[in-house]
Amino acid sequence: MYELLFWKYLEGVYLNHQEVYEAIDEQKTIEGLEELPVTVIMNRIASVFSKWERVDENSWKNNNGVGAFQVKTTPQTVQIDCYGTEGKTMDKLVDIMEEFKCPLFDPQVPARYDEMYEEE
Repeated sequence: MYELLFWKYLEGVYLNHQEVYEAIDEQKTIEGLEELPVTVIMNRIASVFSKWERVDENSWKNNNGVGAFQVKTTPQTVQIDCYGTEGKTMDKLVDIMEEFKCPLFDPQVPARYDEMYEEE
């Protein structure tokens, strides 16, 4: 499994990414993070992956290739667990979240890829 995590800081707020990641696991509200349009994000994922089988409300699998993923959300975060998923599929998921200005935190590295937002 490969985890992809996304969240958006409130303007002027910049927290320790690892601490935010650890707090997500505890399912508590995290001060300094924006609320996300979770329903809109889920609809966007469903639209982009409409050719994939929707296993349940939060899970998709590729019947024409490899990979599956499950989306877990809180009001402030989106976590996507990828199972055997190709890099180009993960890139697509990252691109969707970038549409909502939510950069990727990769806990496997660990690193947050938000350089593109620092100039705004």
